[in-house]
Amino acid sequence: MPKQATALPLSLPAARGGTPLYRWFYEELRSAILEGRLKPAARLPATRDLAHQYGLSRSTVVAAFEQLKSEGYVEGKIGAGTYVSEVLPDELLQVGRSAPAGTAHTKRVRWSAYARRLKLFTAGALGRTRAFRANQAALDAFPVSLWAQVAARRLRRASAQLLAGGDALGYRPLRHAVAEYLNTSRGVKCSADQVLIISGVQEALERAAHLLLDRDDRVWLEEPGYPGAAIVFWAVGGKICPVPVDAEGLDVERGEERWPGPKLIYTTPAHQFPLGMTMSLRRRLALLDSARRSHSLIFEDDYDSEYRYSGRPVPALQGLDRTGSVIYAGSFNEVLFPALRLAYLVVPANMVDRFAAAQSIGMRYAPLLDQAVLCDFIQEGHLGRHLRRMRELYAERLGVLIESARENLAGLLEISSVEAGLQTVGWLAGGINAERAARKAAQLDVEVIPLSRYTSRAFGREGLILGFAAVDARELRRGTEQLARALRSG
Repeated sequence: MPKQATALPLSLPAARGGTPLYRWFYEELRSAILEGRLKPAARLPATRDLAHQYGLSRSTVVAAFEQLKSEGYVEGKIGAGTYVSEVLPDELLQVGRSAPAGTAHTKRVRWSAYARRLKLFTAGALGRTRAFRANQAALDAFPVSLWAQVAARRLRRASAQLLAGGDALGYRPLRHAVAEYLNTSRGVKCSADQVLIISGVQEALERAAHLLLDRDDRVWLEEPGYPGAAIVFWAVGGKICPVPVDAEGLDVERGEERWPGPKLIYTTPAHQFPLGMTMSLRRRLALLDSARRSHSLIFEDDYDSEYRYSGRPVPALQGLDRTGSVIYAGSFNEVLFPALRLAYLVVPANMVDRFAAAQSIGMRYAPLLDQAVLCDFIQEGHLGRHLRRMRELYAERLGVLIESARENLAGLLEISSVEAGLQTVGWLAGGINAERAARKAAQLDVEVIPLSRYTSRAFGREGLILGFAAVDARELRRGTEQLARALRSG
């Protein structure tokens, strides 16, 4: 005698809200199985009967049954109907209907100390580019068609070995290309064996922090400085030690007086973030000597070094290092486009194995095909030509900003002299508050960043960060006019 089908204890479809019918029916059956209202090996009614009982189309019921079968909740027996599986998927045993996030039934998570110290870090704005978007290259001037051609050629001749994956240090031909580029253009002394390909400088900071810092280890940070570094070092338990900058860059003497013996020193010597000065040779030598005496390590973030508008680019601090004290990082994301997510880290030879080991259990390696495309782009000379074009374009846009500011912002804001980079500082006249000015500017569709957001305490002078590289001439002129309105409105 055939086994009688089990009645289904389901709610009426009128209570389903906006859920599609097949999805509602699937979820009702799944919940009944998981909560034990439908027992293992129970026979389900025929799809025609269920469709009639609940006023559904048969195709809706069949779709729900097929989904349950694919996930292992039910199984069909030829000529005998559909039954609840006797053994449910292991990971779903004892699981009831999920409670909404944030309800009283949500399990309280016991976060680690690292997780409790984390803060969300948003590196840049999205949406339409407007004056004065900072920290962004001229994406409208990137040769997308050329990049697509290089990528298509690479994909057409991609080998099985390339598709299989790579090692933790990165695609070796790209590492060779990066080492050669850094040796010739930045004065970095390294071999391909010291180069790691990573997703960005932020990842490099996170990797260095976990490998080098223990709780309460001192870390020098420039003041004002890059907040993304502070967040990383704080999260691993480092003791943040703000060291002021002056016209020559990081003030080493002040750092030694107040925070002697740091474990790590973070600095942007080529183009200080966010003020823009270049660290003098005297100060660079003093910093290296201080690191040698205190057995400190230096993390050199070679921020915006490629874009220099007067004279030759200043060689990297790493090129002066004789004691293996400098970890050097740079990125192609700002040079080419942010979505690329490829950068490089150059570490002293005796540190390579540890960094590679950390990479192997984390990201493993950056996307290999993208690395190969970038390698071709560099080796075919496209990177060098792109950099030369962008220097000319950015110098032109900087000139427009300075001229327009002179016409519209005289007596309100003074543009800092800048020799490199994608943005500059505008110093506000006395009595003008930067935070208030930023809010007023936003109402007029203008982006500016108060300098105070890059400091841990009062800086003593009000200023705004103004990006120019990503903004065309017309928008720069509109921006200065609207910023003048915002500053005059108080």
